[in-house]
Amino acid sequence: MNELYLIRHGQTLANERHLYCGSTDLPLSPLGQQELRQLNYHLPPARFLTSGMQRTEQTLTLLFGDVPHEVEPEFREIDFGRFELHSYEELKDDPDYQAWISGDNHRNIPPGGESGEQMQARVLRALHRLEAEDTPTVLITHGGVIACIMEQLFPEEGKNLYQWQPKPGHGYAVQEGKYRPLP
Repeated sequence: MNELYLIRHGQTLANERHLYCGSTDLPLSPLGQQELRQLNYHLPPARFLTSGMQRTEQTLTLLFGDVPHEVEPEFREIDFGRFELHSYEELKDDPDYQAWISGDNHRNIPPGGESGEQMQARVLRALHRLEAEDTPTVLITHGGVIACIMEQLFPEEGKNLYQWQPKPGHGYAVQEGKYRPLP
């Protein structure tokens, strides 16, 4: 794999309200748009790729303009099923939620959703296709997806998914077995 630039989409209202949001196709919030406009990315010529969700499409446009790009749906965020667009406070007394969060939620499947293990398998399938290419790629995607990729590429770091998750609009440049934060 050549250079890979992983950038998390800007903030949505769900991010600002601390709601589970994976498969729900939300746009960026006004604050998210404002924050992205303040970032200054200078990347070499590259192929652009998004998950195809509104928040990634808008992030691409705000950061890089109206550039040609491809969509790879396997780089979508995890599907939280029935827990989508709810907060911990709203869900904390739900027995299904308690069973999901207190067990192995990497393997546990939220009602109507997918497990972390299922999301990881689909993301890594797509990553392996990217690794076979020799083109620098900018991937505008989601925090959980970036964390999954970074955990896979840099297991020696010993970081968990939450430690790898970048702030909205930020991410990592990965090249030759090394990484650096972006922007």
